[in-house]
Amino acid sequence: MNKKVSSTWILLSLAISAFAIGSTEFISVGIMPLLTKTFGISLAQGGLTVSIYATGIMFGAPILALITNRWDRKKLLIGIMISFIIGNTLAALAPSFAVLLAGRVIAALSHGIFMTIASLIAADVVAPNKRASAIAVMFTGLTVATITGVPLGTFIGQTFNWRMSFFFLVALGLVGLITNIILVPNELPLPKPTSVKGIWKILKQPQLLLILLITALGYGATFPVYTYLTTILNKNMGWSQSAIVIILIFYGVAVAIGNTLGGKWANKRPLTALLKMFLGLGVALLITRLVINLHFLGLLAILLLGLFAFMNVPGLQLYIVQLAEKYTPNEVPLASALNISAFNVGITLGSTIGGQAVAHNQLINTPWLGIAMLVVGIILIAVLIKMENSPEVEPEVENC
Repeated sequence: MNKKVSSTWILLSLAISAFAIGSTEFISVGIMPLLTKTFGISLAQGGLTVSIYATGIMFGAPILALITNRWDRKKLLIGIMISFIIGNTLAALAPSFAVLLAGRVIAALSHGIFMTIASLIAADVVAPNKRASAIAVMFTGLTVATITGVPLGTFIGQTFNWRMSFFFLVALGLVGLITNIILVPNELPLPKPTSVKGIWKILKQPQLLLILLITALGYGATFPVYTYLTTILNKNMGWSQSAIVIILIFYGVAVAIGNTLGGKWANKRPLTALLKMFLGLGVALLITRLVINLHFLGLLAILLLGLFAFMNVPGLQLYIVQLAEKYTPNEVPLASALNISAFNVGITLGSTIGGQAVAHNQLINTPWLGIAMLVVGIILIAVLIKMENSPEVEPEVENC
């Protein structure tokens, strides 16, 4: 019973911190028009607030995972939230767009290492057959952020100014810091020591390399559209800025439902479940493109997109941990970190190619870019399923 209560409290604390961090990652989606107006930049340049953030996570997650591998888990979580607060304070006070981006990078570094260790802690504190669900609980903080944090931050920015949106994130970071101090146990188990060589051990395993590519393509497929969601809702579908705040809340509800279902479905056969989720996301993107200039049908398509957008996250994160435990058992934390990087390779790729489309006045065609990414991801899943079913594939056992 004590173990169960302890696990619940740990997952709750991780979800609260993830809420603060999740609100930060996508806050610029909601306040993009305000940023472009303040700094006199184009919409495509404004998209850098998403892609630069993702790039910071992409490089920061594996590097910081190596550096902090043997650090006390609770002290590390506290340090992460302090760094997160500093980054968002810098963004709030930014006198130029470059300084704003610098603040985003600092916050992104905190984000990357947090998601790396939080995923592992969540998976370790529950029974093996509940691991995807536990990861989904932790990621619920991100989805609740999509429901409330991002819309509320957007509303604050529209009502006052965008700087207050970042101060709102600072306040959330303080709450996350306090919950880490109060709820996280002092002595969490440390992972096995690892090194830079571990990256090569992971990347030379075909199955692990494939799932990293699948993560980048499947997760990133949403972002050619999602990065410019408020602009699509306003200019293409004709919704007012005040209505968009409400729409973002319902979008977040759809994301939360999808995330919960994704965690449940991925508990037993994650790879098969992921294939179905990718197909569902592809259909949602296709419908979005077909009705992108319609008012109510466009809204329904966006909500359907929200349902499938992040449904794949728990399964992708669980599956790489399972593969790492099988093929590179000494490098599980590093594999988790690389997958966090892969999520953000996808965000960077998706938002960047979406930005290129926007720069060439092709905003309405951004769903096709996401579909193209998904097609490649689905092909790779088929290859991975075939490799899994092949009796010739044997794991390389490491010397522990």
